[in-house]
Amino acid sequence: MFKNHPRGLHVLFFTEMWERFAYYLMIGIFVLYMTDSELHGLGLDTTLASEIYGWFIALVYLTPFIGGIVADRVLGYRKSIVFGGLTMAAGYLGLGLTEGWTWFGISLFLVILGNGFFKPNISTLVGRLYKEGSPLKDAGYNIFYMGINIGAFVCNFVAAFLRNTYGWGWAFSAAGIGMIVGVIWFAFGQKDLQGASDRGDGTAVERGILLKLLSGILIPAALAGTIGFFLARQFGFMAPPSAAFLFAVIPVVLYYVMLWARSPTEDRGPIGALLAIFGVVVVFWMVFHQNGNTLTLWARDNSYRAAGTVVTKAQQILNMDEIAPPSYWENLPPDERPPAGTETSLISTEIMQSINPGFIIVFTPLVVAMFSGLRARSLEPSTPAKISWGLFITGLSAVLMVFAVWAAPSYDGQLGKVSLAWLFGTYGIVTIGELFLSPMGLSLVSKLSPTRVTGLMMGGWFLSTAIGNKLAGMIGGLWEKVDSLATIFWINAVSAFAAALMIALMVPWIRRVMAEHARQVEARNDARALASAAAARQAQS
Repeated sequence: MFKNHPRGLHVLFFTEMWERFAYYLMIGIFVLYMTDSELHGLGLDTTLASEIYGWFIALVYLTPFIGGIVADRVLGYRKSIVFGGLTMAAGYLGLGLTEGWTWFGISLFLVILGNGFFKPNISTLVGRLYKEGSPLKDAGYNIFYMGINIGAFVCNFVAAFLRNTYGWGWAFSAAGIGMIVGVIWFAFGQKDLQGASDRGDGTAVERGILLKLLSGILIPAALAGTIGFFLARQFGFMAPPSAAFLFAVIPVVLYYVMLWARSPTEDRGPIGALLAIFGVVVVFWMVFHQNGNTLTLWARDNSYRAAGTVVTKAQQILNMDEIAPPSYWENLPPDERPPAGTETSLISTEIMQSINPGFIIVFTPLVVAMFSGLRARSLEPSTPAKISWGLFITGLSAVLMVFAVWAAPSYDGQLGKVSLAWLFGTYGIVTIGELFLSPMGLSLVSKLSPTRVTGLMMGGWFLSTAIGNKLAGMIGGLWEKVDSLATIFWINAVSAFAAALMIALMVPWIRRVMAEHARQVEARNDARALASAAAARQAQS
């Protein structure tokens, strides 16, 4: 798999695999833990739990904007990755080893901060392993993406075993241990990463950048968020916490607009194209990251998860199943409910979140082979066209969930349960959309970003993810408010189709920008080759 690729790719592959093991283990049980009132969870209602979930996954992907700037201009990518990994590990261990709302908040803050330094910089470092214009870069990001999903696939089985056998704390602690393993692997692989430049321009350290961040971005963001909070509370156009977040990102977005406006002429096209894509793929993340709230709630409440009849404790541990709580039977007809006092084994809800990464592991070689075959026939879609198709396919996955809602019967005024096949189908379709969009987006950022701001532009990709994640939380908050759950999935479908159309309309312009950028890269490479040849001749003379 790593043949013909730089040696450092396997270092970053396994480092990211362990980091995603930790992150998705936590995400897989996060809403379940917050809404659990029977096994020592927080006992929150789904609306508040979804709001907290939305805030968390939004901030997790907002802080890479800061981490990318600091890595580009101060710390470098390697130190940022180590700092971020250890900080996240402390947060996960805090969730597992402490109790109370104060420690809960501190632990979430540590995960958010650590991810900001880890996530954009390991993605940037992948691109830095390859020379400018390398045809292997897309494949390198596909391999890297495989590592992400191996970790995401395995973690939910570990989480199910630990939380069913020992409790929530053990599962969260396993995430912390996994993160530490990833940092250790990265530390021991440093010699294989020496060929990758470590900062935005390779050498310079910009002094005073933290003060600029504070005065130019963080303080304005805090003020804008405060204004949004009080406006929403006064006029009621949305929940005040959600308004605070969306207002707070306005100064950050303006920072990127000013970056484009102040850039040299040759950089404006690439930066402008990336910003346009960032703005549209917000919709993908809005739909995709409902895997942690709406699809998790659907798996818990509206899917048949019975794994068998009465089971012993040993079977429960072996199968990583949970014992059905009384609430599981409420939306089933009386003749399907077991006698009182009977323990029935259920497939643990969080295992459903391994469906998506499992499909990615299976589908990635097929998608890569399909694009290779199309490339051989000069029929391969351009990168922005792939992103457009990814959004369209994502919309189809939401349409399938609409049909799942329509297929579910009702009992005692509650929406009943349907086969898990609906969930598998939805995850299968959205996985194909993800493979068309997410690794291609990372590769495009690496290709088009001016060298001096690669980390910052990778942070912009994650900023779009952050906004989409917050919207995912807001939509998940409608779960108990809408008359029909089909409304939620129609919102997802229509939004994804509209975003696909917007990208499709921009494809000709973005392709021209990419072609011009490629010519500039080729010209720079030719100039460097001539300079090297001249230096060699001079040395010989």
